[in-house]
Amino acid sequence: MQSFIFSRTTLAACACAFIAACGGGSDGGTPLLPVAAPAPVPAPAATPAPAPAPTPAGPILVIGHRGASASRPEHTLAAYQQAIDDGADFIEPDLVATKDGELVARHENAIAIVKDGNLVEATTNVADVPKFGSRMKTKVVDGVSITGWFTEDFTLAELKELKARERIPKLRPANVSYNDQFQVPTLDEVIQLAKSQTVAKGRVIGIYPETKHPTYFRSIGLPLEQKLIDTLQKHDLNKADAPVFVQSFETGNLKDIRLKSPVKIVQLIDGQGAPYDLAALRDKRTYADLATPEGLAEIATYAQGIGTAKARVIPVVDGKLGAPTTLVKDAHDKKLQVHIWTVRPENNFLPDSLKKEPKTDPIAYGDTAGEIKAFLDAGIDGLFADSPATAVPAVKAYRAARAK
Repeated sequence: MQSFIFSRTTLAACACAFIAACGGGSDGGTPLLPVAAPAPVPAPAATPAPAPAPTPAGPILVIGHRGASASRPEHTLAAYQQAIDDGADFIEPDLVATKDGELVARHENAIAIVKDGNLVEATTNVADVPKFGSRMKTKVVDGVSITGWFTEDFTLAELKELKARERIPKLRPANVSYNDQFQVPTLDEVIQLAKSQTVAKGRVIGIYPETKHPTYFRSIGLPLEQKLIDTLQKHDLNKADAPVFVQSFETGNLKDIRLKSPVKIVQLIDGQGAPYDLAALRDKRTYADLATPEGLAEIATYAQGIGTAKARVIPVVDGKLGAPTTLVKDAHDKKLQVHIWTVRPENNFLPDSLKKEPKTDPIAYGDTAGEIKAFLDAGIDGLFADSPATAVPAVKAYRAARAK
């Protein structure tokens, strides 16, 4: 089996080139009911160019999911820095657009959400800023009606006036102490951090950006793809051997990126539902279809890997991890890497068999190492982790045990 991912050996080999690009290191819920969506603007349907050649096989990669989001408010430079300090190989910014077309790192374009008059989720303090009170709107994003404040209604300068907040404070109360300390970072700033830390740590820190709601952003005249490519080009990262993976839950925008860029691509596969761009085009294919051998064969024409919901690799049965599916083997047969999401340390996110005492405490840390071992045994190539501080040692211990 060949591998399409940066191993630590491969990362070290490209460190000199990446460090040279660094300039010497001086840079620097509540479910909502679906409603009818406006007519989308689909991505170009052109046939994608051949995918770049594979890179040598290597160890499992740990991707800091939104940074070290179990330890700091997600998608902040502090969270990314913590992930790097904890040993993550890659840091992951979710990308959305501002009114003036800049790419910023937020989990959603909705930076505060209101339901029935109550604030139900917020990644910024925007709801507490009187001057922006009139910016609250109701929009349909990917077929879902959302009321709140949205990045595309703010210029970058205005967003920089806001401060980041913990998105799930009830499950991560310790992170609340960091509220209102950090700004919303741009993609440029995330890349600059990765570059400077590549120099400081003596190892390449990769970036793993996700384009969020690409069909929606294209429909409002703020397409994400070219801006992402231009930013990668600016930082000498728009190339096949760059420590970069571009990911999306949609398919058409990834094919569009493949036509324009040699950068490595990962197709995200959710545990249910369908890519929104396909649904908007009345294409009946679902994520389950993408996970079949036939679906994986098509993905292999434009991507180097899949990023899949954990349950598609190992389902939870009666509160325990069940038998692995054939997805990893099927993907490897198509020479696709398999990265799973998301490994989270708290009991709340673990099956009953992996919870630790007190098992009724949702914020107590469970048996993350046990969960990771099961997925490594299943043959995965990488994992998204909210807590690289727990994931990195688990991966290292697993590899050490296997080497004996």
